[in-house]
Amino acid sequence: MTADNTTLDASAPRLEVDALIDDPHTRIVVCCGSGGVGKTTTAAALGVRAAERGRRVVVLTIDPARRLAQSMGISELDNVPRQVKGVDESAGGELHAMMLDMKRTFDEIVEGHADADRARAILENPFYQSLSAGFAGTQEYMAMEKLGQLRANDEWDLIIVDTPPSRSALDFLDAPKRLGSFLDGKFIRVLMAPAKVGGRAGMKFLNVGMSMMTGTLSKLMGGQLLRDVQTFVAAMDTMFGGFRTRADATYRLLQAPGTAFLVVAAPERDALREAAYFVERLAAEQMPLAGLVLNRVHGSGASQLSAERALAAAEALTDQRAEDTHADAGTDAGDDTDPPSAARAENNLETGGIVDLGGGKAGSRTAGGPSPAAAEHVTPTSASAAQLAAGLLQLHAERMQVLARERRTRDRFTALHPEVPVTQVAALPGDVHDLAGLRAIGDRLALNLTDTDGTDTDD
Repeated sequence: MTADNTTLDASAPRLEVDALIDDPHTRIVVCCGSGGVGKTTTAAALGVRAAERGRRVVVLTIDPARRLAQSMGISELDNVPRQVKGVDESAGGELHAMMLDMKRTFDEIVEGHADADRARAILENPFYQSLSAGFAGTQEYMAMEKLGQLRANDEWDLIIVDTPPSRSALDFLDAPKRLGSFLDGKFIRVLMAPAKVGGRAGMKFLNVGMSMMTGTLSKLMGGQLLRDVQTFVAAMDTMFGGFRTRADATYRLLQAPGTAFLVVAAPERDALREAAYFVERLAAEQMPLAGLVLNRVHGSGASQLSAERALAAAEALTDQRAEDTHADAGTDAGDDTDPPSAARAENNLETGGIVDLGGGKAGSRTAGGPSPAAAEHVTPTSASAAQLAAGLLQLHAERMQVLARERRTRDRFTALHPEVPVTQVAALPGDVHDLAGLRAIGDRLALNLTDTDGTDTDD
């Protein structure tokens, strides 16, 4: 591996993206990673590529940003899969996209697992409305619910999940455990006790056994809120077991061979540190890791010119230009003789330049520079060319330094996790905002650069 090349070592395991998305046994691909590394773009690009290679795909984003809809030419995404137009369907594939609506998913669960009267009571309950709109952990659980629904429908060959940024991207792995702890907790059991005992006996139990606690909770939560919580728990009692059962089933689905996790990272220290956390966490949870997508890797079409040589050449050009300028200035100083004092007075000149612009001569010196006669000795074209060349060499040196830093960061990750297959995605010169850009990303995902490949991207 050369010092200036950032492409992947040929000996490292390589992630074969096309083989992954073409495999009919691959039914779910989960893209996870820290914020700002391109997970949404990667998920969308994989969706476009898989659809155009013949698979019926739906891309589910949990990220509330609108980038996915914009890049796919859809005005807005919601909780219903929308078909993406403009995708080449000649191979028999289709592409749909949707964005998780946490509250709507929760409402669908209630409506699908409760009779009409109980469902209406739950949906109108103020505590439920707060819980479904933004209670901590609800989004991750609803993401698992929606993923389970999509997989159970068996309508799509491939489901691609775009997760939220940062470590919360793996919070949905904890959703069944957190839900079980919530449902089995003492607070919920106490609130459910009246509903389970029933009638006056239940109220007597609550009044006798919970008088002090209820008074305290009423002060902390407010009497109305406590009653709303109790009503909600009573109405949801029969559904709690179903929540846990479905969450556990989806968790097992994520561990199944048909699921593949892709960790997306930029070639930066913090992003790859998070990627290492994801890899270790997935291994601990026995989740099937397909590999690492190293996104936005920079390259150069002149990697044989090192940063040191480029800086040395730029310095030589700068020194040569300074010497030429100094020599020209010496020649000008010998040729430019001052006129006699009488002539200076007659022409209204001073040694510093024109005093009276109205009375000065057109050919006189200006206040800030040499006379036109002296300027004739300077060669601006050659000086500008040398300055431009030196600037380009300095830019190239900076680029090669970036490449070397990215390579060192990547090598640290691969040394810690040599078993993880990696594919590198060369950086594009601009943002991705349409299907053509997503296809370009898909091509680069499948290109799978090695150290023997040229990497001419946006240099």
